[in-house]
Amino acid sequence: MQSQNRFFDDLSKVLNGIAGTVAGVGREAEAGARERAKEFFGGMDFVSREEFEAVKEMAAKARAEADALKKRVDALEKAVKPAAKSTTTRKAPTKKAPAKGAPQKVAPRKSASQ
Repeated sequence: MQSQNRFFDDLSKVLNGIAGTVAGVGREAEAGARERAKEFFGGMDFVSREEFEAVKEMAAKARAEADALKKRVDALEKAVKPAAKSTTTRKAPTKKAPAKGAPQKVAPRKSASQ
């Protein structure tokens, strides 16, 4: 539908042109901002989600293996300790008499004045 006044037709064309231009500028600004963000975060040495999940899975597996090995070592230590106690019973050392002719320690005498 065309209006009777040519002024309004021209005004609507100018406004449509401005709206298209503003939309184009918005898209360009968004694309530029995305590119700058990629450069910024790319320089920070972030990892991707896939790499993170792979390392997380490896760490969980290593933790499970470490726990299993700890249980195994504990069980082996328990098995070795009772056997070691029964075979290593020691007697208390006995005092040996000094050999003949060896000097003997003599306690100092108390004097009558003390």
